[in-house]
Amino acid sequence: MATHTGLDLGPDRDLDALPLRERKKIQTAIRIWRTAVGLFAERGFDQVSVAEIAAAAEVSKMTVFNYFPTKEDLVMSPMEQHLDESARVVRERTPGTSAVVALREQYLAALERFDPATGLNDDRAVVDVVRLIHRTPTLAMRATAGFGAQARALLTDELIAQDPAHDELTAQLAAAQLLITRLTLTTDNQRRMLAGERPADVLPGALDRARRAFALVERGLGDYCAGTS
Repeated sequence: MATHTGLDLGPDRDLDALPLRERKKIQTAIRIWRTAVGLFAERGFDQVSVAEIAAAAEVSKMTVFNYFPTKEDLVMSPMEQHLDESARVVRERTPGTSAVVALREQYLAALERFDPATGLNDDRAVVDVVRLIHRTPTLAMRATAGFGAQARALLTDELIAQDPAHDELTAQLAAAQLLITRLTLTTDNQRRMLAGERPADVLPGALDRARRAFALVERGLGDYCAGTS
């Protein structure tokens, strides 16, 4: 099971360029998230209360819930910001570019910037979240449901919309293959981060594995969904 972690500010988004109010809100969310992850990593998810997290982050319990409606959201929200990522990449691809190529190029670029969503990031909080999800059944189930069902459904719908033939079966199979390829690569990267390897050292091999993996999918799917819509 792969997990995507790290509070997402969006691609190329400059925090310093945001209005002060929005910047403070994001900074508060990050502080709460990092505080929660630190406590969960130290004591376990079930042994830490939201009240304790609020006190440690120096905010009210209500403030925590304003940013993270449930205790599980304190761990899962950053990951779930990526549920529609593959669908968005297909939707925004350059006309004439196949779904496989669009998703491959996006993943390669994410690897090169050490995006936590690729698993190639050794920030302590990111690694702690990966370990925490693997050790906590309720979190593992939510992660599996999110990327095993929701992300696949979103990508399937987008592929159907982009395919002139609107072939539902092909879209379902393509979405499953593309997402399992990404999740397999990400899981391997996470395993290496958990083992203490450095992202910069892993990057060349990770790029090679990603190119090989997407090439295997491409030979099966060819130029599927390369329409000019």
